[in-house]
Amino acid sequence: MATESKIKEDSVAVPVAQGDLDAVSNGTFYNPHEVLGGHLGPDEHEDVVTIRVLRPLAKSVTIITENARTQAVHEHNGVFMALIPAIKTDDGFDVPDYRISTEYEDGSTVVSDDPYRYLPTIGDLDMYLFGEGRHERLWEALGARVLRYDDPLGSNDGVKGEQLVGTAFTVWAPNAHAVRVVGDFNGWNGRTHAMRELGSSGVWELFIPGVEAGTIYKYEILNANNEWVMKADPMERSHEIPPRTGSIVVDSVHAWHDENWMDQRAKTDPHNGPVSIYEVHASSWRKDVKNYRELADKLVPYVQKEGFTHVEFMPLAEHPFSGSWGYQVTGYYAIDSRLGGPDDFKYLVEKMHEAGIGVIMDWVPAHFPKDAFALGRFDGTPLYEDPDPTRGEHPDWGTYVFNFGRREVRNFLVANACFWLDEYHIDALRVDAVSSMLYLDYSRKPGQWHPNIYGGRENLEAIDFLKEATATAYCSCEICCGEWALNRPDGIVYTASGAEAVQGVTIAADWSIYPPGTVLFVEGLGEMVVQDRGGAIQGQKIDVYFESHADARQFGRQNVRFYIVND
Repeated sequence: MATESKIKEDSVAVPVAQGDLDAVSNGTFYNPHEVLGGHLGPDEHEDVVTIRVLRPLAKSVTIITENARTQAVHEHNGVFMALIPAIKTDDGFDVPDYRISTEYEDGSTVVSDDPYRYLPTIGDLDMYLFGEGRHERLWEALGARVLRYDDPLGSNDGVKGEQLVGTAFTVWAPNAHAVRVVGDFNGWNGRTHAMRELGSSGVWELFIPGVEAGTIYKYEILNANNEWVMKADPMERSHEIPPRTGSIVVDSVHAWHDENWMDQRAKTDPHNGPVSIYEVHASSWRKDVKNYRELADKLVPYVQKEGFTHVEFMPLAEHPFSGSWGYQVTGYYAIDSRLGGPDDFKYLVEKMHEAGIGVIMDWVPAHFPKDAFALGRFDGTPLYEDPDPTRGEHPDWGTYVFNFGRREVRNFLVANACFWLDEYHIDALRVDAVSSMLYLDYSRKPGQWHPNIYGGRENLEAIDFLKEATATAYCSCEICCGEWALNRPDGIVYTASGAEAVQGVTIAADWSIYPPGTVLFVEGLGEMVVQDRGGAIQGQKIDVYFESHADARQFGRQNVRFYIVND
């Protein structure tokens, strides 16, 4: 039976500045984990844990460990504090697992886990790659991700033997003063679910135990103008059916069965063969089709009968206005919820592939609408959009234009292309409104635009983005990393210099800095030769050739020193 925990009579709580405590109690502190949760005592008090929890309107709060129950005392404005014994480890002391029992004035009692006892769910490498604009699987780092843990105390409400299930929320808002998660689970009051800012990355993070798939949520942001605004998740995987504007936590359970198609796709040159495309607006193709699964049942046999090789869907990313036909996107990582959820659309793609039909999707990185709940002025500043008014808005469409020159924004879009190709097995993307991206004077009169650094009208940042998106997408589809090469007529990959690509020898580089033939010594790899170049490789960066996609993925992106041996 659990008993009152025993600690030394001279034990003292970990101190906290009154200003920080007040900010935490109001859900406005940038690093609430520094105050809330469990913290080992200083020096000779390291065997005592101070636990602080924020429970506004609570009558009493009790900390439950495996062996004891400890009554917490009210400290300040809804913050309760308790001292409990630390657990002895080989390295010293640690905070024990615990749950919080909260009794309210109406007599109800709620047992729950503490979000503030968890380490960050995003790693330093993730934040570094994102900051560099090179995180090719960004959807695995940002957004809402359901996680499961084996915990001695069991589930979120303390049922032993059950897994602890929760959701990690991660969002980029570098100019926000505070960010909170709100949703059905907290009555849309984010005071008790303030996020922490992870260093200078601009990324905010919080793991919330007990939040599972299907939960509706938003981010409550104290923006750069000191205004509280609610925003949908830029990385949301699903969305409420418009006109509702909440994001939905997703935990996909679909098991793919289109391996034959995917294997053949990896071995086939997509640019060498007949193509006949049937363009479809999914929501209006047939009035009797109500969801993606019904669409699969009716569209697949029709396309087969008519002899098309591919179906091209007009944009299926989340969009608030049906009349835009999907070309005014707000949720770039969310499938249009009007016809179902992510697994429903995966079912449709799978049935297409099983029938030998490729799937193309319209992709709209050219612009996004100004809806207040979405990307526009996300943290109170032009974050996703170009801050230059002559470049940041489309005068004809009344929409914002992405800031293609900002690394994080470019990463958001490049990873989005990879997301649809990888997560949904989409076979190709058709890019919409390309001209509006390429030309600074698109739909603008003299005096409404200004030239690039060379005096031309080309949007150099947009061009670089399109080149990078193309190169990265092909790599993610295993075409440029060796697997496709095995099926070429001669079995050889030739570089831009005309040489045969060889693992351990060939590297690609910016030829304006490292001309072809330059020998570089790369730490950990040895001497290698510049034989190739890529549109997305600029500056002091190199790409190493691998003969297998698996080897390339295992090596990943690294910061390594390299030296010129000869030029």
